[in-house]
Amino acid sequence: MSIHIAAEQGAVAESVLLPGDPQRAAFIAENFLEHPRLYNDIRGMYGYTGTYHGVPVSVQGTGMGMPSIGIYSWELMTEYHVQNLVRIGTAGSFHEDIKIRDIVVGLAASTDSNYAHSFGLPGTYAPCASYELLSRLADASAKTGIGFRAGNILSSDVFYECDPDWWKSWADMGVMAVEMEAAALYMNAARTRTNALAMMTISDHFITGESASSQERKESFTDMMRLALETVTA
Repeated sequence: MSIHIAAEQGAVAESVLLPGDPQRAAFIAENFLEHPRLYNDIRGMYGYTGTYHGVPVSVQGTGMGMPSIGIYSWELMTEYHVQNLVRIGTAGSFHEDIKIRDIVVGLAASTDSNYAHSFGLPGTYAPCASYELLSRLADASAKTGIGFRAGNILSSDVFYECDPDWWKSWADMGVMAVEMEAAALYMNAARTRTNALAMMTISDHFITGESASSQERKESFTDMMRLALETVTA
């Protein structure tokens, strides 16, 4: 057991999906996994292990923001020796051609966070995805017909920005969308030599103003959930 995860050793699978919302973890366990077992409910942050097409998979809620996913992913990597971690979350699009319900994958995660300071780096670090998981994702996409867009994303520490145009400079640099967790996940994975990948369904659009409801975010982004499961069990 770790500080924030109540699982016994061996209760967490080698591959884990990481939704921010613990209710989404419960939804995935109940609708996609065979024989799911609850291994964690500390702080209401549900974690389950089951099988998908016979392969053991876990799903663990992480909460919002880099400090929260930083804690859960670090404990999974160091205390439970998880090898593959796939964030499945939501993001806000910066571009007209990246639409609501599109799936985006972070090849790299730009950030305005100071999360990297804990690693004592002498310069600016560029967090990036695992090529192994990215290759498996491409195969899973071809198999399922579920498409995705890959590129640079922004992991931000701030949800409510005072400047309404703050995002435009990032968009001008080709950043696809904003979310709040991937950079921390990628940095933890780099330090622990673990595979990590962040995929998000677009739930908000900075240009059109469209936004998915909280219920839609929990239950209707099933293409992303299936694609992530096919990736980690390939």
